[in-house]
Amino acid sequence: MSTGFFKVPKAKNEVVKSYITGSKERDEIQKTYKEMINSFTEVPMYINGKDVKSENKKQISPPHDHQKIVGEYYIAEPKHIDDAIESALAAKENWENMSWENRAAIFLKAAELIAGPYRSKINVATMIGQSKTVHQAEIDSACELIDFLRFNVEFVTQIYSNQPESDGDAWNRVEYRALEGFVYAVTPFNFTAIAGNLPTCMAMLGNVVLWKPSSTQILSTKVIIDVLKEAGLPDGVINAVYGNAALITEKALSHKEFSGLHFTGSTSVFNSFWKTIGENIANYNTYPKIVGETGGKDFILAHQSANPRQVSTAITRGAFEFQGQKCSAASRGYISESIWNKVRGYLEDDLKSISMGSPENFENFVTSVIDEKSFDKISQYIDGANDSDSAEVIIGGSYDKSKGYFIEPTVILTSDPNYVTMREEIFGPVMTIYVFKDSEFDKTLNLVDKTSEYALTGAILAGDRYIIEKATKLLKNSAGNFYINDKPTGAVVGKQPFGGARGSGTNDKAGSMLNLLRWVSPRLIKETFVTPTDYRYPFLKK
Repeated sequence: MSTGFFKVPKAKNEVVKSYITGSKERDEIQKTYKEMINSFTEVPMYINGKDVKSENKKQISPPHDHQKIVGEYYIAEPKHIDDAIESALAAKENWENMSWENRAAIFLKAAELIAGPYRSKINVATMIGQSKTVHQAEIDSACELIDFLRFNVEFVTQIYSNQPESDGDAWNRVEYRALEGFVYAVTPFNFTAIAGNLPTCMAMLGNVVLWKPSSTQILSTKVIIDVLKEAGLPDGVINAVYGNAALITEKALSHKEFSGLHFTGSTSVFNSFWKTIGENIANYNTYPKIVGETGGKDFILAHQSANPRQVSTAITRGAFEFQGQKCSAASRGYISESIWNKVRGYLEDDLKSISMGSPENFENFVTSVIDEKSFDKISQYIDGANDSDSAEVIIGGSYDKSKGYFIEPTVILTSDPNYVTMREEIFGPVMTIYVFKDSEFDKTLNLVDKTSEYALTGAILAGDRYIIEKATKLLKNSAGNFYINDKPTGAVVGKQPFGGARGSGTNDKAGSMLNLLRWVSPRLIKETFVTPTDYRYPFLKK
């Protein structure tokens, strides 16, 4: 039983390691990479605290070397999904009644395990399974996940301490209950940190979770589960099942005890989930909470007063880090005519210097895209630009999937601001540029706002403060995360809460208290000290 108001350790952002030549962390991670790439890893489902296997399994291969087999994972059958849900519901009473400081301690320990003994393992699992460079793995699977765990514990503490005013007549208090039933987390391949955050942030608040990770993120999923086991997460609180997304989702969303969806993925899938929930609404015990971070068609807008070198760097980093496979990645650019030639020259120089290959070679800035389906989709957009009368590939454009799913960083120049690659999400290393006349900046602001269905991230680069203010105001609905004189990627937990609206999701801001508030159901308790004994109010007197 709690006997105090406990202060949790002050959250701080994990320091990103550099992995420079000769550093201890570089030697350690290279050693771990060699061990893991030459090992075979089995990934069973995780149900009620136990490793569960099925008759059906699939191989795990690195996207940058798709013929190599590094492991296998087990596919959920209907009974496994039922078991996972029932295990969660069985664990619910004990978990939600556990004192908040003991729940918090589990996730604080998980953060320190990742910061220490599991750091190389979770980074390398992300490098091998998702083809991230060591830097991209470090900022994601290590630092951002550590930050989520630390800061979310602090946010939970702040939520619980947020109480109404009271006086001598009554004591008012709010308890922040877990949602009824179970919640469903669906996570993407591209960020190990998101895969770790979505189920754990809900569990911190006393919820029990059915978790469906992406099939192309399974290797690092296992490390997350191993960390949670060692941190002391009780059986049944988070249950992970893999495989047939449609089957798992149908089971989850049709269950009477379903009470919340935490989703990161494509807009079309999220729309289908929302529709299914609406169709099933009369079957639920309570109205489910629905939170989603979905697609993006993120922009860089460069005014004539911008520094061309800064613009080219923002494009190179914003569009091509992790092969453009970020919801926030720059995908469409609007560059003022008077600075375009310089920007183009710097871009050409940058991209000529970039090397592409396996993440095991730390000199590579770009590796492969995630799978063949993604490769084929992206290459079709490049082919379309090569055949178009209103667009041309001016840098890159080559692709090859003979060994890995490699697509060269590609820049398309279009004369049509509504060209298909200015509108549709590609999720790959393709940036499309539209050059506008200096005198048409205001018109271009409208193009930025209206061309795409999405509103996730965007950036304005300019030296003119009036222009910065104008763009910031007129593009207020165009991006949930808006960057001034920077690339539109790299949101940091606790500093830049992340999320967008329109076709980009519900804008519930992962990495902030706003998101966590969605996973509680507050109850107000009013306790009256001197209870009235006469119904008559003073105004009734004659």
